[in-house]
Amino acid sequence: MLKKSGSLYGLLLGIAAIFGAYLMEGGSFKALFLLPAMVIVFGGTFSATIIGVGFDKFKKIFSLMKLAYFPPKYDIKKLIDGFVKVSIKSRQEGVLAIEGQLSKLLYPFPKKMMHFVMDGTDIDLLESIAMGEMKAMQGRHYTYISIFNKMGGYAPTMGIIGTVMGLIMTLANAGKDPNTLIHSIASAFIATLWGIFSANLLWLPIADKLKQCHLDEKYMMEVSLEGVMAIQSGEIPSIVKSRLMSLLPQKEQNVIGIK
Repeated sequence: MLKKSGSLYGLLLGIAAIFGAYLMEGGSFKALFLLPAMVIVFGGTFSATIIGVGFDKFKKIFSLMKLAYFPPKYDIKKLIDGFVKVSIKSRQEGVLAIEGQLSKLLYPFPKKMMHFVMDGTDIDLLESIAMGEMKAMQGRHYTYISIFNKMGGYAPTMGIIGTVMGLIMTLANAGKDPNTLIHSIASAFIATLWGIFSANLLWLPIADKLKQCHLDEKYMMEVSLEGVMAIQSGEIPSIVKSRLMSLLPQKEQNVIGIK
């Protein structure tokens, strides 16, 4: 399930603050959105990224941007409540009777782990499988996080390239109409603006947000693993509940009831 993210509001606030101040100082949209400067910054950033990571990984950045601004929400309290209900069923009717209760575990990872429990998987092997999946997940996630970190480094450099090119044109037109020279200087520094703006309001914040998405998913998986191992060990529901609630922040504990 996706939720509206404060990241989107932060982006809108940043755009309003930076470009609003620019307009308040007397700037114009026409001067701000110069196509050559934007082509150099964004085209150069994308090109450098494709060279570095390959097109197959690069083409996923747009879906990752959507994920960053509209991340999935993990309801840990409801997940814990689900594990408690599954443990009650397991104690009453045996572990093979819990299949009808798996929908209460909400997410694919805990459901898959519980299927291993139903198949009689040894607890040490179960933990090894779960930890292996979490390690693989971390590798995938940090690969894509690093892409946005790289883009955050490329963009200001591309802005400088655009500025240097603009200044070269300015010097090449030295001695001509002063209005042309002023326009060329302004155009040159617009490239730097876009490079710094895209790095600090787009690429680097997205990397940070994806890192938070990773931590949220990892937390869900850690809670799930604790719940699965508790049920596998045959612990009573009250112990399962206490064990999982201990993973919540202190102020959120003692608020989960079994319905």
